[in-house]
Amino acid sequence: MITLTLPYPISANRYWRTAVRGTFVSTYVSKEAQDFKEQVGWLCKAAGIRAPLVGRVAIEVQLYPNRPQDFKTRMRKLGAAWDDTVQCLDIDNANKVLLDSLKGIAIEDDKWVRRLSSERMEPDEHGARVVVRIEQLAVPVVQGDLLGAVA
Repeated sequence: MITLTLPYPISANRYWRTAVRGTFVSTYVSKEAQDFKEQVGWLCKAAGIRAPLVGRVAIEVQLYPNRPQDFKTRMRKLGAAWDDTVQCLDIDNANKVLLDSLKGIAIEDDKWVRRLSSERMEPDEHGARVVVRIEQLAVPVVQGDLLGAVA
């Protein structure tokens, strides 16, 4: 299993840019998204990843938003639900950016993701980040008809 602590991802809303020149429209990956992917690549390399996992994978994502300075006040007022008031990316937006950033670096392609679990975590003293765990999954082996083979 690979465990990576990565910077807080950019929103999928800022991932793509569209340029219109006359009647020609082109969509491209933003500079901010390219920078994020490059940073993920360096962190993967530092973690010892030399080649992407090939084939089926399961990915677990833990998204930690930034803890606001007034978190203690929020805790007193709102109790256990205080972190519902903290600004955080939508999980689906974070997943898209993360999977695209890991593609070709830690995983072969996001088409091989067979299980994806994501959780928004309570902000803590370690700052905004995302923890990603990647597990390579074995391909199940189909057995023949065992009773038919006896006859």
